[in-house]
Amino acid sequence: MQMTDSCILVKGAHIVDPSQGIDGRHDILIRNGVVDTIAANIAKSGNETIIEATGKHLFPGLVDARVYVGEPGGEHRETIESASKAAAAGGITSIIMMPETDPVIDDVALVDFVRRAARDHACIRVYPAASVTKGMDGKELTEFGLLKKSGAVMLTEGKRTLSSNLALRRALTYARDFQLVIALETIDESLSSNGVMNEGLIATHMGLAGIPKEAEIIPLERDLRLAALTNGKYHAAKISTAASTEAIAKYKQSGHNVTCGVSINHLTLNENDIGRYRTYLRLQPPLRDEDDRQAMIQAVSEGAIDIIVSSHDPHDVDEKRHPFAEAAAGAIGLETLFTAALRLHHNGEVPLPRLIDAMATRVAEIFDLPAGSLKPGCKADFFIADIDMPWILREEDIVSRSKNTPFEGERFTGRVLQTWVGGKKVYELAE
Repeated sequence: MQMTDSCILVKGAHIVDPSQGIDGRHDILIRNGVVDTIAANIAKSGNETIIEATGKHLFPGLVDARVYVGEPGGEHRETIESASKAAAAGGITSIIMMPETDPVIDDVALVDFVRRAARDHACIRVYPAASVTKGMDGKELTEFGLLKKSGAVMLTEGKRTLSSNLALRRALTYARDFQLVIALETIDESLSSNGVMNEGLIATHMGLAGIPKEAEIIPLERDLRLAALTNGKYHAAKISTAASTEAIAKYKQSGHNVTCGVSINHLTLNENDIGRYRTYLRLQPPLRDEDDRQAMIQAVSEGAIDIIVSSHDPHDVDEKRHPFAEAAAGAIGLETLFTAALRLHHNGEVPLPRLIDAMATRVAEIFDLPAGSLKPGCKADFFIADIDMPWILREEDIVSRSKNTPFEGERFTGRVLQTWVGGKKVYELAE
């Protein structure tokens, strides 16, 4: 078979692709932006571009299912272009962009705006999510069928919980007909009230109002019951407690179409890390105690938690440099999703193939995206990493427009070296 100048041959990489059960040293041949062959030894023809990757790992590009972007309306925090560059630096080749913008992405024109902006300015693949209700007011449903036809891949209310039982029942029933997933965060507004961190001894010691775990569990159990009633596709976007994993496991075992995700922050940090009122660690849901963190890790390892997300939520200095109780909730995470997750691998807590499954393959399956796999015929979206490279995250190295990372100054082991989308290199670590 004759090679062309559009061929790329990566030699000697340790390839991990959960979609094929691959976990070992292989070569991979890319032809015209598509995966052609993966084999133990692919002979060089002399016409392809050779990438020597011996001693390095190669993974399918990560798929981040929960990314907040400022555009439109908050471009000073993050644009689609800047978010795509930050994602590429983290080995992420596809993102699902949340509709919580200004205006809210609740109609066809705004979905089309996101797709056009991504086409013109993004270096990775950007998939828009649309809101469940118009203006995210929790009342009138949006046009699900038209939104899907225009390119929306998920329905969500962003950081809000859909409080109306009737609205959620109708949404799950309506979305079922279009095979769309309703992905919701679960937070009871009255129980959380003015809370800013996990309710417990540490919150009391710090003099901060706490958020009880029941503020997550009660709306989650409501959602699960309605998902079972309607047989709709429901996804709990970000859980943080052991009781939440138990509730979801019960409905999964009963055969209901429910899935869940967890943010990388809740797998690698706990309430103790807030320390001296570090506002970059004010998150929603709040960081929980160590027992809950360990429960989340075990659930990821066993597959009870389906996916891991960055929950990338950029905020500028004016929104974060406040007393802890007054600071905006949220942190960036595109650039640190992979490297923070590697902590779980290096600690022996979660096998590497399962981590990649949770950040790529399983995500693509849930939201029906053409991503997360290196099977022949798939788009050549992948990244190469040195999973043993030590480095320190410094603010000046952050690509995102906002710098509100919970990991500033942290020591990591493992870093993305190159990211490729459709056979084109979109990121390379500077030497």
